[in-house]
Amino acid sequence: MSQSYDFQYIKVEKKDRIAVVTLNRPESRNAIPMEAHAELEQLWLDIAQDEEVFSIVLTGAGKTFSAGGDVKGMAQRSGTVEGLQYTLKVPAATRRLLQNILDVPQPIIAAVNGDAVGLGATLTLFGDVSVIAETAKFGDTHVKVGLVAGDGGTVIWPLLIGPARAKDFLMRGLIISGAEACRMNLLNYAVPTEEVLPKAMAIAEELAALPALAVRWTKLSVNKLIKQQLNMILDASIAFEMLSMNTHDHGEAARAFMEKRKPVYKGY
Repeated sequence: MSQSYDFQYIKVEKKDRIAVVTLNRPESRNAIPMEAHAELEQLWLDIAQDEEVFSIVLTGAGKTFSAGGDVKGMAQRSGTVEGLQYTLKVPAATRRLLQNILDVPQPIIAAVNGDAVGLGATLTLFGDVSVIAETAKFGDTHVKVGLVAGDGGTVIWPLLIGPARAKDFLMRGLIISGAEACRMNLLNYAVPTEEVLPKAMAIAEELAALPALAVRWTKLSVNKLIKQQLNMILDASIAFEMLSMNTHDHGEAARAFMEKRKPVYKGY
């Protein structure tokens, strides 16, 4: 069945048997507010039903792949009733997003054309193959805005680089280059920026030309391991993240980020 796509924050273009999905908020460095998050949740369900799509390329508009969560929105919600209501919605939305990514049968190639941090890094790592610009900044920076790395970072990083190295990166909110991320086996390929999309498209074309069921069932078999990790960790980690959203230090970190000043933390 052919599928049409009508999203506000995501652009979907079908080229031959490839769906090119573009995070399309370049003016905000492709940060992902709740409305865009909801579109991402639905996107994978729609693509899974699209019989014209045999592989997927995920990229970002402009010079950034994704800056992750919407820090401006975080600063505005901090300490408000709206903020409390928001924390009640996020756990289910996070689980839907990650489960839908893991369940979509077509392979996902992340074409990381620029910086990918926070949720942007998680989206990259939950894909199947990754191509990143050598000089792009990559990391999970939740702690830098006073949050637990709960929306997938604590699930996927330990699987890829082991618990000790994962804790070092996640607890400190470390940022590395795309080239270093590949040397650490976090990602697959690091290339010059202008070669990211062509390389990702070449891989997508190769996968789309292979026997579809063999590719898809191989992907879903490996993803059983990631799903096991997801089910073991995500509910706790996202609950801790929602608790951290209601702390003084999170509000202070978000406001300091927006005001371009050094935050003053109080430990609660």
